[in-house]
Amino acid sequence: MFNRIEKTYFRHRGGLRPSVLALFYCQLAYFGGATLILSLNPVLMAMGTLAMAHGMVIASYMIHECGHNALFKSPRHNALVGSALNWFSGGCYGTYEDLRSVHMRHHVDRADVIGFDYRGYLARHPIQLRIVETLEWLYVPAVEFLMHGALVLAPFLFTEKKDQRSRMIRIVIVRSSLLLALFLYSPIAFVCYLLAYAILVTILRFMDALQHNYDIVMESGSGPDSIKRRGDRDYEQTHTFSNLISTRYPWLNLITLNFGYHNAHHSRPTAPWHELPKLHEALYGNKTDIVIPFRKQLASFHRCRVARVLGDSGETQGNRFAQRLWDGSAVGASGVSFLTPL
Repeated sequence: MFNRIEKTYFRHRGGLRPSVLALFYCQLAYFGGATLILSLNPVLMAMGTLAMAHGMVIASYMIHECGHNALFKSPRHNALVGSALNWFSGGCYGTYEDLRSVHMRHHVDRADVIGFDYRGYLARHPIQLRIVETLEWLYVPAVEFLMHGALVLAPFLFTEKKDQRSRMIRIVIVRSSLLLALFLYSPIAFVCYLLAYAILVTILRFMDALQHNYDIVMESGSGPDSIKRRGDRDYEQTHTFSNLISTRYPWLNLITLNFGYHNAHHSRPTAPWHELPKLHEALYGNKTDIVIPFRKQLASFHRCRVARVLGDSGETQGNRFAQRLWDGSAVGASGVSFLTPL
């Protein structure tokens, strides 16, 4: 029976068990974590905060799987699961269709295409820039919160999204009501949820920050030809880097659902998450120049956390970015999460 279900509905052979386990785990971690938080026992609340955060992380990367239609054969089934998981990740303010469309532009155009230039906005508002830089110095993911806020306001600021206004109002009412109910139940439990969400955002931005030195390009139109495709496959691979958590203990990369095998993912975007380690091995073997040591990732993330707010456009040129990655001094990018399709 399971073989028949897998063959009928799942895109890849052998995909049923790992995919169902991942979906089950993210729900168990999310709701189990919520139960621990609501217990109001300090130790259990701490455990619940971490569990909920990781449940949201896995849910986010399963959305990514759905966006590539790597989970099910039917795009409709991928869309249904992806849209549902978007509520777990807190990215439900943007539509799944927008999320998928923007992320596909990242792959097809080999650039980070944006509709809201937060860098330009902050450059024009020095006081707000100073506040954001101070929060980032304190390790508060202020840029990501700014992008999520812009996502909420987008239907009221951009005419091309005005048809989403009523949807956004309904979502804000539902989310605000749930958060208010949680606050009234326990302000500490409310803080635990906010902390879990901040952990989610920090993990996602840590993984995103150093995976590419693509150009960040402002979207100038809604048509498929509004942005010219950059480079070729060689360009894509030389501007992509794999940020594994561990090469010695590969199972640790499951913390982010193997998202760190990023060169393999860009080589074959529809390859499922559970096949990426084998694909990486088959494509690159012992090649190490594309794999950033974890300690270097931490060093870059720490040292350049303030500079990353506005970024360094010079890193898109030549091999400067690659050299900095190995020095632990790469600036990288902020505000490019697939959960904020702007």
